[in-house]
Amino acid sequence: MRLTETADVWWKNAVIYCLDVETFFDTDGDGCGDLRGVCQRIDHLAELGVTCLWLMPFYPTPDRDDGYDITDFYGVDSRLGTHGDLVELITLARDRGIRVIADLVVNHTSDQHPWFRSARASRESPYRGWYVWRDEPPPDADKGIVFPGQETSLWQYDEQAGQYYLHRFRKFQPDLDIANPEVREEIERVVGFWSELGLSGFRVDAVPFLLDTSGAEDAGRLPDPHDYLRDLRAFLERRHGQSILLGEVNLPYPDVRRFFGDEDGDELTMCFDFIGMQRLYLSLARNEPAELVKALRERPDPPEEGQWGTFVRNHDELTLDKLSDAERQEVFDAFGPDKNMQLYGRGLRRRLPPMLGNDPARLRMVYSLLFSLPGTPVLFYGEEIGLGENLAAEDRHAVRTPMQWTADVNGGFSTADPSRLPSPLAEGEFGPEKVNVAAQRRDPDSLFNWMKLLVRRYRECPELSWGSCTILETGAPSVFAHRSDHEGGTIVAVHNFAAEPAAVTLSLSGAGSADRAVNLLAEGTATVDDGAISLDLAPYGCCWLRIVRPGDRYLV
Repeated sequence: MRLTETADVWWKNAVIYCLDVETFFDTDGDGCGDLRGVCQRIDHLAELGVTCLWLMPFYPTPDRDDGYDITDFYGVDSRLGTHGDLVELITLARDRGIRVIADLVVNHTSDQHPWFRSARASRESPYRGWYVWRDEPPPDADKGIVFPGQETSLWQYDEQAGQYYLHRFRKFQPDLDIANPEVREEIERVVGFWSELGLSGFRVDAVPFLLDTSGAEDAGRLPDPHDYLRDLRAFLERRHGQSILLGEVNLPYPDVRRFFGDEDGDELTMCFDFIGMQRLYLSLARNEPAELVKALRERPDPPEEGQWGTFVRNHDELTLDKLSDAERQEVFDAFGPDKNMQLYGRGLRRRLPPMLGNDPARLRMVYSLLFSLPGTPVLFYGEEIGLGENLAAEDRHAVRTPMQWTADVNGGFSTADPSRLPSPLAEGEFGPEKVNVAAQRRDPDSLFNWMKLLVRRYRECPELSWGSCTILETGAPSVFAHRSDHEGGTIVAVHNFAAEPAAVTLSLSGAGSADRAVNLLAEGTATVDDGAISLDLAPYGCCWLRIVRPGDRYLV
């Protein structure tokens, strides 16, 4: 591949916003959000500055796993709308410069999917080989369970089939056999179908599990699963050259790098930075950035046209599985000390504002950091207003509460009786009376307006997404500083992780005494003196500085 114009690789500096249609906005009063609701609120995303909308599963489902148990990969769940509603949403989004991607969940199906119903009914079924079967489970059937406490084995005996089937996730989600050429071809048809309806790519669910063929009894003779990922990427590029595959790959950095493909990046377009996210929370717990710095120094560069997806929260539990037991306990002690806040022994079912004590300065610092780090920022709905969780909700649903638009009943999400909502709203200081879009739009000091500023500045600073990142020495353990350089432009970002003020002097190679350091997040200009900048940072203070040289014509 050859690096071309910026617009051809739009994901390099996108702002991605993930939402669950079911909890975003309800237009017909049945208590369930719908696609027409997202259409009616698309201008909210445009105002925020979102350039890519990621839709969580909207396919027909028994809804035992929030839509990740699918019964028709070509359908739209009737509770959420129709294909026509989806096309209308894609069109409205495109009119506002927003691309739409969707979850591609093809590691497994629902056990109610017609394919599985046919497969379990007869060994002669054409779909029998689409799943992974064994007469007896292997000796290590309990190894690698994703949901401890809910499942005891990766293999489930099916009375009707007379065999055991593989399920990496829950027993009602039988795994598809990616080693079967018919399954691979079907996945391509699914991708092609939704691409033709206007999607600009897919967030690929559970990629390592999708490519894991170890459950098959003839796994040793099967082709390299990465060959299939390359084929899928090539298929998508032939159909729609500017589409992306954003992969959920929660593995150590060297293993994640393999999923980008070779140097040209012929597999996943983007991968989430789970390691950086987990090290960030350890740094926040310790009030110093050393662990984040360590992660950034270890993180491999993506291919030229690839990119890391950076985030501080997503739709699942906040997984801390790559930390040591002692490190994980530090984060638990700081941000989720109650057992009810923890999940599966590896993560937290909390949103960021409650974890940080709803401290405005600390929240602003973390999001400033997110948008300034190298990578593409990914937001989970409600982050822009500081939405909280509801621990009374079950499991991961604690962080999937309805969006809060106004201070009205149900937060303006729905006119239905509260008992009919998909999940209870956040309460107390995070309830809709205190946290909602309408109030924050009118408040110039709100988190929403801070996020709008960050998005705008991020989009105005190609150095952050396209440039090379250099971590700077600060002399202050609580302060993280880095510079990003691209085509002669330089941005310096500085963040104080501590509740105490800090003073730092940053040495900037190549900076002259005639240069200015213009603050992009507030009024003010710092002086460049002998190639260095001295800064006084407030508790949890942050700033972005553009180095403006004589003759520069940057908009500041």
